[in-house]
Amino acid sequence: MALILIRGENHKKLMNSLADLERHARLKIKGKPRFIDPKKADKYAKAIIGHPLRSKSKIAILVSVEQDTNRSILKIRNIHPPAHLIVVSEEYEQWKELKKLFSTLSPLNGYYSAKKGKN
Repeated sequence: MALILIRGENHKKLMNSLADLERHARLKIKGKPRFIDPKKADKYAKAIIGHPLRSKSKIAILVSVEQDTNRSILKIRNIHPPAHLIVVSEEYEQWKELKKLFSTLSPLNGYYSAKKGKN
């Protein structure tokens, strides 16, 4: 299981990025994506990347996918979503924090996974 932090400018770009994860990267989203405070998302992103961010996010979500971290990274490299995606590996100390935080976050309503066999 991998965690993916998605930072974006607006709700529409986040929704398109989620669709890209399933349709083009062929990753299986587990449960519902969760809203995370954009300031917290930026803080985590900056710590994981290790350098300043180009822009601040206005909206952010945290997603859990069935595939492992390495597979998720390889798949995401081949797509071009409209939002900033960061695969959070277990090797980062932020992974444990985000894993704990995930269940306390509000779910993103309005996104439905692609039907099986339609990928």
